[in-house]
Amino acid sequence: MIKTIIFDFGDVFINLDKSATEKGLKSLGLSKFSKEMTSMNQVYEMGLISSHTFLEYYLEQVPKSNAQDLIDSWNSILLDFPLHRLEFLKQLKEDNRFQLILLSNTNELHIDSVKKNLSFYEEFKACFDKFYLSHEIGFRKPEAAIYDYILCENKLLAGECFFIDDTKENTESASKLGLQTWNINPLKDDITELFTKNPQAFD
Repeated sequence: MIKTIIFDFGDVFINLDKSATEKGLKSLGLSKFSKEMTSMNQVYEMGLISSHTFLEYYLEQVPKSNAQDLIDSWNSILLDFPLHRLEFLKQLKEDNRFQLILLSNTNELHIDSVKKNLSFYEEFKACFDKFYLSHEIGFRKPEAAIYDYILCENKLLAGECFFIDDTKENTESASKLGLQTWNINPLKDDITELFTKNPQAFD
């Protein structure tokens, strides 16, 4: 029996344009997106470097830009958060059938932007029993350690957890630990279809 639902944030609740950041950086003069940059992004996502250090790194890669242009490009991935998803989450919270956990790979600049531009951010956050952001806990998906952390921290049994994420690599790594999963496709699926598209998990 599922007792806990663990949600990703991006492309589950808030819509993303995952190509926008690279396009934005290239418009500022970046010639190509390197493996080193991917590594730097992951380190930043785990909170192992500050936003200042992160921006300084990109200023070296795109010397004709400035910090605000870089921030704007970095945050261009973030789109809208449809209200019907918030209403669905609020109803889940009110029903009180499941423990609700958010588990997101994110970073300080993105969350600062969300807080600034999403008027109902605190209302959204309050729907969850626990709210985990990768840069605050020092782990990131798809590492097994992040799921172990959540399970241990909350004394959960993997088989009683249902995890939703739009990245297949993340749901596959969670499945290996025994969590039930839904690799949601943002082009075809909506989080409000959670129960209709996964009836076997919630029977």
